Amino acid sequence: MWITKVSIRHPVFATMVMVGLMVLGLFSYRSLGVESMPNVELPFAWVETQYPGASPEQVENDVTRPMEEVINTVSGIKNIRSNSWEGRSGVSIEFHIPKEVKEPFVIRADGENQQPVVRLSVTSTERDMRALSTLAEQVIVKRLQSVAGVGEVRTGGIARRQILVHVKPEQLRSQNIGIDEVLRAIQATNANLPAGNLQYGAAERLVRVEGMMREAREFNKIIVARRASGPVYLSQVADVVDGEREETSISRVNGARAISLDITKVQDANTVQVGSGIIKMVDEMRKTMPADVKFRVMDDQSSTVQDQLNNVKRTIVEGAILTMVIVFLFLHSWRSTVITGLTLPISVLASFVAMRYFGFTLNFLTLMALSLCIGLLIDDAIVVRENIVRHLGMGKSHLRAAEDGTNEIGMAVMATTFAIVAVFVPIAFMDGIIGRFFLQFGVTVAVAVLVSLFVSFTLDPMLSSVWPDPVKDRFKYVPWLGRVMARIEVGIEHVHGIYGRVLALALRWRKSTLALALGIFVGSLFLIPLIGGEFAPKTDNGFIEMRFKTPVGSSLAYTDGKVKQVEDALRAYPEIEAISSAIGVYEGHNSAQVILKLTDVKKTHRRSQETMESVIRERLSPIAGITMSVGNKPIFIAILGRDEAKLDAAAHKLMDKMRTIKGVADMEYSQEGANPATIVKINNELASDLGLSVAQVGAALRPFVSGDQVSHWLAPDGQNYEVNVQLPRSGRQKVADLADLSLASSRMDASGNPIMVPLRQVVDFVPSFSPQVLKRQALERRVAIYAGIEGRPSGDVNADIKKAMESIELPEGVRFDVGGDAQQMAETMANFGSAIVIAIIFIYLVLASQFGSFLQPVAIMMSLPMSLIGVLLALLATGSTLNVFSVIGVVMLMGLVTKNAILLVDFANHGQREGKAQFAAILEAGQVRLRPILMTTLAMIFGMLPMAIGAGDGGETQAPMGRAVIGGVITSTLLTLVVVPVAYSYLDNLGKRARRWFAKGHEEIVEVVPAIAKERA
Repeated sequence: MWITKVSIRHPVFATMVMVGLMVLGLFSYRSLGVESMPNVELPFAWVETQYPGASPEQVENDVTRPMEEVINTVSGIKNIRSNSWEGRSGVSIEFHIPKEVKEPFVIRADGENQQPVVRLSVTSTERDMRALSTLAEQVIVKRLQSVAGVGEVRTGGIARRQILVHVKPEQLRSQNIGIDEVLRAIQATNANLPAGNLQYGAAERLVRVEGMMREAREFNKIIVARRASGPVYLSQVADVVDGEREETSISRVNGARAISLDITKVQDANTVQVGSGIIKMVDEMRKTMPADVKFRVMDDQSSTVQDQLNNVKRTIVEGAILTMVIVFLFLHSWRSTVITGLTLPISVLASFVAMRYFGFTLNFLTLMALSLCIGLLIDDAIVVRENIVRHLGMGKSHLRAAEDGTNEIGMAVMATTFAIVAVFVPIAFMDGIIGRFFLQFGVTVAVAVLVSLFVSFTLDPMLSSVWPDPVKDRFKYVPWLGRVMARIEVGIEHVHGIYGRVLALALRWRKSTLALALGIFVGSLFLIPLIGGEFAPKTDNGFIEMRFKTPVGSSLAYTDGKVKQVEDALRAYPEIEAISSAIGVYEGHNSAQVILKLTDVKKTHRRSQETMESVIRERLSPIAGITMSVGNKPIFIAILGRDEAKLDAAAHKLMDKMRTIKGVADMEYSQEGANPATIVKINNELASDLGLSVAQVGAALRPFVSGDQVSHWLAPDGQNYEVNVQLPRSGRQKVADLADLSLASSRMDASGNPIMVPLRQVVDFVPSFSPQVLKRQALERRVAIYAGIEGRPSGDVNADIKKAMESIELPEGVRFDVGGDAQQMAETMANFGSAIVIAIIFIYLVLASQFGSFLQPVAIMMSLPMSLIGVLLALLATGSTLNVFSVIGVVMLMGLVTKNAILLVDFANHGQREGKAQFAAILEAGQVRLRPILMTTLAMIFGMLPMAIGAGDGGETQAPMGRAVIGGVITSTLLTLVVVPVAYSYLDNLGKRARRWFAKGHEEIVEVVPAIAKERA
């Protein structure tokens, strides 16, 4: 090979090329971003529109449905889902909607950038929530925003200062003043207006009208209206309070009121650097803030990411060391170990160059790709070096042995490497979201193995030619090591003898050998139901998220009381370091979220997160008045149709069946219960006679009940605060409070004042109920069932749920739509299935091209099903499941296990070309290639061992992949060494017969053509 010749004849040039790759790799590594997972632009957008005061039905009719119809005309939309809550819709677009609807906003699903890098809580033992909130918003948030890379700081539990104008209905009625007059007076009076400028000669002076209130008490002096008795001031019809916005949510940390701060990063920012900058800023603020203000880091994703990445890096180093130990034990030479081991740092560093060029980051998947490759990267170098050593044993010079050994094995090594690339390139271009994530994984693996091939053909033969091993006394300074190496060599020779006898026996009993292999493979498939499946393995990240709901219609205070009971119960567990509660934040006053931060498992050796979830679920179940969800809910089933009654009936049938399925926990129904409501029905005829319209009644009721933010007040501290007009809480607790309100009519009395009409005179208050949320999908009504999983793999639970769904006879127009883990698993496995089929086709194309045969690649690919036997046995023995990461291991095996078969078939072909009989050539190929096959197999096993053990942060995720690869490599190697030679013997004979048949036809043509020519002559 020319590249090998150039390297051997120009060693300095070859060295400089390698040094250049390493230098570029080091500089590329320093500039790579650090993230937990690849920052993928997800194909989702969340659109939200506020419609204050509207019921879910009104929101759906006025906002959601029109938006769906317009959005549905856009090409490329896969699915449309919407939610209609009270006063809020889930989608938005520009079109004609009621003027009361506020401006919509669209949130792009931004993957990891939307997830908080750091979560903080701020508490104080001396300040009230208003003072602490002011400090947080005006100082703490702004200082955090100054940290490089910080995107948004989201606050929770804030008590915002607000000027409260609590109107007094009795005084309004006695003064004949309507609420609209109060609103207009505040808006007209509390304002600064520009009036232009004055010019006189060379001077110019601005003129502005200042009407803004300087002090909160000045609002009392606003003249609301003038009556016969004189001006009516705001203080006469309302109480003005410098207070806080009405509490709609509560946040606590360890039982104390707190302010939560969720800090996100901007796109492409380095997660670790941003997190470190935030923590550094918090440390600085601890020194400068008042002593009573306490900061607590609830979650620091940057340290978690760094720990996970450090663990993967440690796995890479440990795997590399174990791999090099295997090389040393087989080749008995530290120089050979160094020569082959240099492939690892060069390949890894060169991969960083490609990662930087493609815009990749250091994340869990790219580093996992390198960790997965450790045993693989050194394979080519091992095979080349071992063959060079074999040629040295033939008495050749180092220069000749390096060139001949590399040339002899070159085609086989290229075939093995291209087979690996053929497997991982389809992974990089899989469809769907999973394909976007695994793009970086597949490209990283492909680049790394291609660089290892380049190094094996250049640096390894060059060093082998200029840095030979000592001829004798290799272990004269460590004689005990020499004795150990001698015993290892005896063991290897013993294995050679056993294998020779087994191979000869298999070649004599070829049909029995193939039948036995087929039986073992078929038998292993029956292990699949025992293993179980899930989308991703469960991990212990030290956090447990819980959701609670009290009965529909519960007040914030009632829900808060129930959460306090939960907090009291949880304090009994020493495994819980912190309890963070948020009440009324997500789905109304009857909902709450509690996040538990567990102690460091490495320091406290606490129970696992999964165990703690079960214990907590059992401990909290006796608390009455709450429904509970512990952890995430991977089960999501939507029932679609147009008839709500049919949807509800189908949902309850399915839920009844799901309650009997083992593993289903925390089941929730989207339409469970309805909010108590009061409908105000207006007597239009009577209202019109009294000078009232529907719009007037609604415009007057809204400030009374929900409040109206009519203006802003510029306080002495330079901040703008809202001015809110509303009834005091004591005046809007019962329906009777509303009935006693009076509205200003458009008609005047004899004195020219508006006639005040009692609300009870023109309206009826009708008790009713309103759904909490109305859901839609694909332009149809949707109800949904959510559930968690306990004690079983999610794939097994979803399989049982699928059977339950199939047993239900649905009415016409009703259908199920499965989401959650089941949908992700189905889509992912379909994508991986397509990638595996493409990979197998590519492997065949590569092998057929390399060996110039249509049949021999089939013999080599007999090793593929043999690997699945070990995969299933390893997963079953270690308690792992079939998931995304174990399937990645299976995909990797598709390219990996063909390496051994390629080495055997390639040498057998060499033997036959030299004139040896097929039987003898196969036996010799087995003996000659057994050592490199054992070396590469053990190198892969020990290189993957740290990953398979799964120790350290994030180890649970990658462990199934390592276990699958190790199990597959073991069984594939053992069976390949026997089954592939047998299959090769059959297919080689078939190929020879085919060639003879084609050659016979060609000879007949050659004989006939001259005869015809002779006759014509």
